[in-house]
Amino acid sequence: MANTSATKEDVVAALRQVVADSYALMGQTHLCHWNVRGPGFFALHTAFEQQYTELFTAVDELAERVRALGSLAPGGLGNLAKMAGIKELQEDAGAEEMVAHLADSNRKVVDDLAKVREIAGDAGDSETEDIAIARIQVHEKTIWMLESFLAA
Repeated sequence: MANTSATKEDVVAALRQVVADSYALMGQTHLCHWNVRGPGFFALHTAFEQQYTELFTAVDELAERVRALGSLAPGGLGNLAKMAGIKELQEDAGAEEMVAHLADSNRKVVDDLAKVREIAGDAGDSETEDIAIARIQVHEKTIWMLESFLAA
């Protein structure tokens, strides 16, 4: 039985934060894709492309869940940048710095999603809870892969 202390508005607010942070992560991943250099270029260039492509689809799904809950999805680069809790990486960062930054940024999104999962569970919103669980799994796998690169 759901704890009715969490409301649909609480779920939406938490989801909107995930949308903003996921969009910022997608932008940072794209930046890394464009600017990575060095011996790991080909592997990282390809991995970053897979990651930002997957994130694009995920952001759309998350924003559409906000809409399905009767609210408006956040948008606009300026607005999303103000909302996001993801730091920006310098364009000239080295490959290892990029990978470490993206691992940390994925951890931030996992933390956001864990909040969504908890709030949605308290609100009895199993559908949003399921979305959060699935997204956490994707980000945890991404973190593992990024950290494996750094361990080399």
